[in-house]
Amino acid sequence: MKAMTRSPQSRLRSRVGTTATVGALVLSLAGIAAPLSGQGQQEGRALRIGIIGAGAMGAPLGLKWAEVGHQVLFSSRNPEELMDLVRQGAPRVSVGYADAAAYFGEVILLAVPPVAIPQLGEDFGELMRGKIVIDISNPRVDRDGEITNEWLAMGTGEAMAQYLPGTRFVKAFNTVNPRNFATPVRDGVRVGVPIASDDAEASMITAALVRDIGLEPVIAGPLARAKEFDRGSPIWETGASAREIRETLNIR
Repeated sequence: MKAMTRSPQSRLRSRVGTTATVGALVLSLAGIAAPLSGQGQQEGRALRIGIIGAGAMGAPLGLKWAEVGHQVLFSSRNPEELMDLVRQGAPRVSVGYADAAAYFGEVILLAVPPVAIPQLGEDFGELMRGKIVIDISNPRVDRDGEITNEWLAMGTGEAMAQYLPGTRFVKAFNTVNPRNFATPVRDGVRVGVPIASDDAEASMITAALVRDIGLEPVIAGPLARAKEFDRGSPIWETGASAREIRETLNIR
């Protein structure tokens, strides 16, 4: 069973992390932070996935990916509280702080409220530069404040990407409900997941990760199109199929 890991960049820790040392994991650091590059590099091998946030969305996604063979590092401000995830996902799951996840992952999943993303970018953006970053957030005024209206007007894909320059930013998974991970089929058809990114390879890698959890990916196009499936859109948390998503978003 793996314990919690600390990255060499732990000195960067801010409000996203804490200073408590709760465990250690011996990792081979040779090439561990190298970003993905090259068509098809992800095929036939496990990815290292760093998950920042291990709540209702991050936890089941990470466990599903570990189940199919990916290496997953969950992080939170209190990683000592995540040891049950280590037990459930053994031997492919470890836990740590946000900087460790940002350093470890070839792919980074942002499973945090969007109001936390600007600070993550400031503190750990350099660790994520050149890597695939998947944002699943959905802004809410009651939680994230009035800036939510600015983000929605811009489209949350492009709005969140501005805080993480130099990353291969992807918007995905924000339209699905956590229950879809346990029951990915509705009326005999797999639930669809729209994906938007300005990086075609990042979209394809994300699509493979969508299939890994039993859902059906829909490549919507560039990141600007993420606005079309933000909170409140006709397909948001409806359990729409890939065909229904394509029809609604006029994807051919």
